[in-house]
Amino acid sequence: MIEARTLTKRYGPFTAVRGIDLDVFDGEVYGFLGPNGAGKTTTLQMLAGMIRPSGGSIRIGGHDLATDPLVVKRITSFIPDRPYLYERLTAVEFLRFVGGLYRLSGAECAMRAEQLLDLFELSDWAGSLIENFSHGMKQRLVFAAALLPAPRLLVVDEPTVGLDPKGARLIKQVFKEMCHQQQATVFLSTHSMEVAEELCDRISVIHRGEIVATGTLRQLQDAAGSREKRLEEIFLSLTEQPATRSSPV
Repeated sequence: MIEARTLTKRYGPFTAVRGIDLDVFDGEVYGFLGPNGAGKTTTLQMLAGMIRPSGGSIRIGGHDLATDPLVVKRITSFIPDRPYLYERLTAVEFLRFVGGLYRLSGAECAMRAEQLLDLFELSDWAGSLIENFSHGMKQRLVFAAALLPAPRLLVVDEPTVGLDPKGARLIKQVFKEMCHQQQATVFLSTHSMEVAEELCDRISVIHRGEIVATGTLRQLQDAAGSREKRLEEIFLSLTEQPATRSSPV
């Protein structure tokens, strides 16, 4: 689903992402971990087509993001860590607006919106202004909007921030169903090691703009020399050292 080669992003003399490679398969929940300032959000924004790379290439679903951006964006949804909502719209009006951007028919949009509002327990608030929603309700509406066009790829930055335990559990269930039942792909960045351990089929760790490890949790444990090590221990050992390129596990 994602094929990135020597992906690089520079801001003047500062290089935020340093020639990384990524291969993410259909039906995977793929975790992208790193400390603050490591290049996670920059990478997600490049994959979602929000910012242009300084170098390298990105292919999504077999399409080159540089030459076929609209094709890629039709099959991709992106949820930033601080999503924006038009708070003077009602929930259902906002979903209709999103459906229009993706050129969904009125009937399809209405059907999908009803299903998603029910899934995210927002049906009773469908006609209410978003400005009256709690933070958690807004987060759930953001997810409903992202899933409205049935994307093949969901790129999401910090998916469980601001959600209560019930909301976080729902989001994790949705991700599992998307990937393991519908063969969609989720590429997520998170600071929660528990979320990564529970959800992710494979994980990459980025440090100072470079990927320093990639693999399943078991592969990362084997590389660290112990099946007893938690992901948090492995993460800290990888990111407390100077960044050096490593081959995928």
